[in-house]
Amino acid sequence: MAHSGIEVLLEGQNFARLIGGLETTIAIAFVALICGLALGLILGVLRTLKNRVLRLVLRLYLEFFRIVPTVVLLFLFYYILPKTAGVNLPANEVATLVFALWTAAEMSDIVRGALISVPKHQLESGLAIGLNRWQLYRYILIPQAVSLEIPATINLMTRVIKTTSLLLLISVADVINVGQTIVEANSKQYPNSVFWIYGFIFVMYFVIDYPLSWWATRMNRRRLERVND
Repeated sequence: MAHSGIEVLLEGQNFARLIGGLETTIAIAFVALICGLALGLILGVLRTLKNRVLRLVLRLYLEFFRIVPTVVLLFLFYYILPKTAGVNLPANEVATLVFALWTAAEMSDIVRGALISVPKHQLESGLAIGLNRWQLYRYILIPQAVSLEIPATINLMTRVIKTTSLLLLISVADVINVGQTIVEANSKQYPNSVFWIYGFIFVMYFVIDYPLSWWATRMNRRRLERVND
């Protein structure tokens, strides 16, 4: 087992550094998801209103974050905007902002799709008892749309967590960046360390993402079963 590469995981502070990098990754993803999901909920509701100008602006916002690759967004906010706008933010804050805005864009489409999927007779029933527009959203549309949103929202969460692997490109000390640093520092002594380091990182991502994917699949299956019943 000598010099197989696995020793590098337990050498010095390497293991603690990887866990610390994972904590940074999770923290950025968590804050971005909380902010992005909340903003996306609001934008999704606004996208169902009849104001054409507002709907067009929000549609352009969605398409911008869908068309532009995430890595380009990170470079734009971290390297270009500080020079043009004179706003300098730490890499962690830039990453959180970019992921939050991206999450909000995607969440807005999930919410909009769920809201317009609510059967029309539910709206008609609400109007018949005298509910106004906001009461329709509060008591009928949003509560019924939640069950439709959950599977897609969980899938979005897994996408955000996986995409955090790009954070090393703007020098965030995430788990990928830390792992790469360890591999480079030990490449001569442990030539096979890359397999063990990135293998360990893969396991950590899998442990986080797989339960979420399983949960989304299970929720979607239950919803379909209720519909068929």
